[in-house]
Amino acid sequence: MIVGSFLFFLLVFLTIGFLSAFKSTGSTKDYLLASANIKPWLAGLSAIATSNSGFMFVGMIGYTYFHGLSSLWLMFGYIFGDYLASIFTHQKLRVMTEKTGSLSFAGVLSKWHQTDFKKLRFLIGVITILFLGSYAAAQFQAGSKALHVLFGWNYNTGAILGAVMVFLYCMAGGIRASIWTDVAQSFVMLIAMCVLCIKGIHTIGGFEALWMNLKAVGPNYIAFFPHDLDVPGIPGYILFVTGWIFGGVGIIGQPHILVRFMIVDTPGNVNKARAYYYSWYIVFFGLTVIAGLVARILLPATESFDPELALPVLATQMLPPIFIGLVMAGLFAATMSTADSQILSCTAAVTRDLFPNKKENMFFTKMSTLAVTLVALVIAMCSIKSVFVLAVIAWSALGSAFGPLLLLYSFNKKTSESTAIVMMVGGLTTSLLWRYFGLSQQILELAPGIAMGFAIYIISNKLFPHTQIPIKNGK
Repeated sequence: MIVGSFLFFLLVFLTIGFLSAFKSTGSTKDYLLASANIKPWLAGLSAIATSNSGFMFVGMIGYTYFHGLSSLWLMFGYIFGDYLASIFTHQKLRVMTEKTGSLSFAGVLSKWHQTDFKKLRFLIGVITILFLGSYAAAQFQAGSKALHVLFGWNYNTGAILGAVMVFLYCMAGGIRASIWTDVAQSFVMLIAMCVLCIKGIHTIGGFEALWMNLKAVGPNYIAFFPHDLDVPGIPGYILFVTGWIFGGVGIIGQPHILVRFMIVDTPGNVNKARAYYYSWYIVFFGLTVIAGLVARILLPATESFDPELALPVLATQMLPPIFIGLVMAGLFAATMSTADSQILSCTAAVTRDLFPNKKENMFFTKMSTLAVTLVALVIAMCSIKSVFVLAVIAWSALGSAFGPLLLLYSFNKKTSESTAIVMMVGGLTTSLLWRYFGLSQQILELAPGIAMGFAIYIISNKLFPHTQIPIKNGK
């Protein structure tokens, strides 16, 4: 019954992806941008399914299980930072996508001010492939973890199943297939999390009993801020909250999410898409935190227990078989809804930025999708990092590299190609080094990464002001 329920929902997703082929025009623009005619509610729900991925349903639940109530600040930081950045960027990005006629995120940035920054475009493409490919691997790994717990399958089996499904429906309808399946997956994800949280709270004895049990875990567990955060001269909670707000701002460096707003049917409908996006974002994140807290009470912490497996373990212990299949399909859907978007964004980077072709070549485009999928699968099968860590590293790297430049362009600021490249390299390097030296314990590496990008722009603008005005057509 469990396997049947799980496979039924996966078959539904696959069928929806295949049905999108009937709307396909067969062009590269349709494959990569769905001909830029997606309704705002579809774009918004697809964006939330894409961003609420294995990071949230596996990694975030595990983080809450381990750290307790302070994980609420991740929810606040991510949503507030995301919203703040979107006010300035989403609609302008949609306008410039149409104006430049570009089919990739890198293409839009490289042509924003009527320029043709080929080196910048190539660099954005490389960074996109490296980190979005790793990010997609984290999603496959999340699905593998879940199926290992539920069915006892080898860790690689879930990754292979997810990769095959994503590849098949992407082949059928490109990004439209991704969007349609994302929307279906978002409903399954929401229902699955509601069922699990309601059943879990009922099992504990209600909200009051839940709170009393959480207090019994320890005083630090119900504290709103983690302990031992203070650094000399600065209250640690300020850095902690600021870091996660920057984590939300990092949305503007995620091509796989931003592309949803790039393809809304008209620029005027972008705000409608954002309304759907943030409404569901709050609900999803809130349910994730509740699930993590419930799991801590119902699943005692032991050295052998992996907190990132809390969701599937809870499902198998509390729910009837048909609902176990529903929850597992919801979790697996979360991983696929992000992985497919990331793989298609990498496909756009390969075909439009690394190896641009004057003529449309759908065979090359689809073979690029296959290649990216295989690389992400290999990384997932080899990686030993947690889903949470993999996702945060990739998110921070992309946000640090692309975020400052997109914000500057959204405010109509101009740079030379060399300055833009140094900004990206400087922001990315700062982010990676910050985590390497363990400084992300005080503040998430996105904050210094983005700050470095802006600092480079300011210094360059002061020292070489005459180079900051791009020359038309890049000549």
